[in-house]
Amino acid sequence: MAARRFTLDFLRTEAAVGGAMALAAGLGLIVANSALAPIYRDALDVPQTLQVGAWSETLPGLDWVKDGLMALVFFAVGLEIKREGVKGELSSPRRLALPVAAALGGMLMAALAYAAVDRLTGGEADAGWPIPTAADSALALAVLSFAIRKRSPGVRTFLQALSVAQLLGAVLLIAALYTHDIDWGALGLAVAALAVMAGLSRWRRAPALAWGLAAAMLWGFSLHSGVNPAVAAVAGAMTIPLRPRKEGERGVLERVIDGLAPYVAFGALPLFAFCAAGVSFGGMSLRDVAAPATLAVLAGVLIGKPAGVLGFAALAVRLKLARRPTAAGWGELAGVALLSGAGLTFSLYLTGLAFDGDPALDAQARLGVIAGSALCALAGGVLLWTLDRRAVAALETPAGTRRRTRAPVTDV
Repeated sequence: MAARRFTLDFLRTEAAVGGAMALAAGLGLIVANSALAPIYRDALDVPQTLQVGAWSETLPGLDWVKDGLMALVFFAVGLEIKREGVKGELSSPRRLALPVAAALGGMLMAALAYAAVDRLTGGEADAGWPIPTAADSALALAVLSFAIRKRSPGVRTFLQALSVAQLLGAVLLIAALYTHDIDWGALGLAVAALAVMAGLSRWRRAPALAWGLAAAMLWGFSLHSGVNPAVAAVAGAMTIPLRPRKEGERGVLERVIDGLAPYVAFGALPLFAFCAAGVSFGGMSLRDVAAPATLAVLAGVLIGKPAGVLGFAALAVRLKLARRPTAAGWGELAGVALLSGAGLTFSLYLTGLAFDGDPALDAQARLGVIAGSALCALAGGVLLWTLDRRAVAALETPAGTRRRTRAPVTDV
């Protein structure tokens, strides 16, 4: 029984979630460069058709993962955004200022660093500037949980709020940049499905089947409408009510988040990472590794994102718009800023949108995302671990050895 409880507790931690995702990405990279590569590539490239009555859609395997499973992920992201915005760190103007300022700074500077390097190298990959703006809270929180064991929870809370703010920014970018070829009939039906979900939110005891059917219709019509399913998924999440169905129960939003968590954390996210991280090195030269798109992504995640997060956070504190998290110094915030550059899953998702139809740039950018996320996670983890060990050592030093000895008083 004790072993079973330990396993279940471990699976609920951010470390397990981030570890599963990183393992899946590494496995995808290995398989894409092994004898199994043809099978792997065929599974991602072969079109598959889904038909329900008169509705049908044909997409390659990777697009089904991207537009299907990742819609579930973005639905979970929308739930988290709503919870944080209503009763979490983003609900208080005082607590909202620091993560929002840091998120805006990180996204802005990441995009500018990408654009600068792209311009210096010929400007062939200018469509990829949104890629380094994304965040991956699962990977960042996993590294944080390993690096910091006994420090203030303020650092973790700040990273979580920062990640949610950046994810909201990514959703807005997707809505603004990747909505095209609108099918107004399908869009109208998607809006109608969203209205049904909003109506169900007022029905305290609405059956789960009704919610499921309305959500499925919203997703299906959004595929045809030209609106990215990620945007529709977040909009659908906003209709989930906070109040409980019955007195004495937990709120509906909390129950849905807990119900989806294991499927998103150990199903959808790792599967997408496995599919999207499979960059083949076959035929690549050193010139390809140092390609403009790769270098631009690296500049965005390694330089632009950390500098923007830390710089704008410092500016918000300097202007007295916000305060640093409790018991967190600038060193800890620098570590969090580095972790914010590890945007593995969502940066890979944006890569697929930015370079859809250009396999060469897509592969180069994905290589930059994988390498940049790994380096940011490593650098941020080492910095936070070092600061944590020093703080713990200072606390464990005997009191007598920490006192400053006074100079002996001599009679003159």
